[in-house]
Amino acid sequence: MTDWVSHFCSCQIHFHFSNSLFGMGNPLLDICAIVDKDFLDKYTLKPNDQILAEDKHKELFEEIVKKFKVEYHAGGATQNSIKIAQWMIQQPHKVGTFFGCIGKDKFGEILKEKAKEAHIDAHYYEQDEEPTGTCAACITADNRSLVANLAAANCYKKEKHLDLEENWQLVEKAKVYYIAGFFLTVSLESILKVAKHASENNKLFCLNLSAPFICQFFKDNLMQVMPYVDVLFGNETEATAFAKEQEFETEDTKEIAKKAQALPKVNSKRHRIVVLTQGKDETVIASSDKVKTFPVLKIDPKDIVDTNGAGDAFVGGFLSELVQEKPLDQCVKAAHYAANVIIRRAGCTFPEKPDFK
Repeated sequence: MTDWVSHFCSCQIHFHFSNSLFGMGNPLLDICAIVDKDFLDKYTLKPNDQILAEDKHKELFEEIVKKFKVEYHAGGATQNSIKIAQWMIQQPHKVGTFFGCIGKDKFGEILKEKAKEAHIDAHYYEQDEEPTGTCAACITADNRSLVANLAAANCYKKEKHLDLEENWQLVEKAKVYYIAGFFLTVSLESILKVAKHASENNKLFCLNLSAPFICQFFKDNLMQVMPYVDVLFGNETEATAFAKEQEFETEDTKEIAKKAQALPKVNSKRHRIVVLTQGKDETVIASSDKVKTFPVLKIDPKDIVDTNGAGDAFVGGFLSELVQEKPLDQCVKAAHYAANVIIRRAGCTFPEKPDFK
């Protein structure tokens, strides 16, 4: 009886909590493999990078499966982060909502299955013109080179999905929003609709720089969204690319964080927070008046299996506390914890339960 009562009470407490975190992005099936330098060279890949597949990469997806031992993981940066946040929170299920576009195919079915297993509330726009997107994660030592073939993910349509009443209601239910910069290449109008809703209702809108190419080639889209951004995430390479494009005239991560924090913002009730990670070096955070640094958790290099999901996991950990309205240092602590767990495992996978206090 007492179990039932306590369960009932916890349901009461958590009741308003479902769908409180909203993510929208590119759902991709990750094809992960440890490859060799020859493979990287053949497809002119840098050891540590994220790019969109071009014609010259078409064969890569077939070759990686034939030549190396591959593992399939449900991926896509935003979806990964929402999953990690849900994993950190544990109960109730479906705190995280996710929107994105998939194909009506086997890979799409796998993604739906994996979303269900991760207890996130995924609502995919399903179309049959393009197959479900994939991302080849080419791993060498502790580097990973990502080649994304967006395919269906590129077909997300605001008017076909986001604007539908039952879907928009889920957007309205949320209080924290997260979109990776990768989605800027797909549907700027969807991002702006969500960002404006957050801003007008004094909710939190979070964005990730995601990759140097986003800062360089999708600069205009990025800067249209920036005035609505409450929390901006990025790593040191992305920050440097961003600073260069914005003519900040500095490569110092702390300075870049400060300048990004001070960019124009629509909702003046909230000061922007800029969160920049630097791999094994300390994380830099700029808030309204100061820049603080937070050391990451120490890890023996030989315990690092795959850094592929580290950035997504960092964000997921951060969001898991942010959505519970915890203080900033607790958000960072959770972010560092999640990243530390993920890099010990292949792909963006995690043990059954977190061990985070």
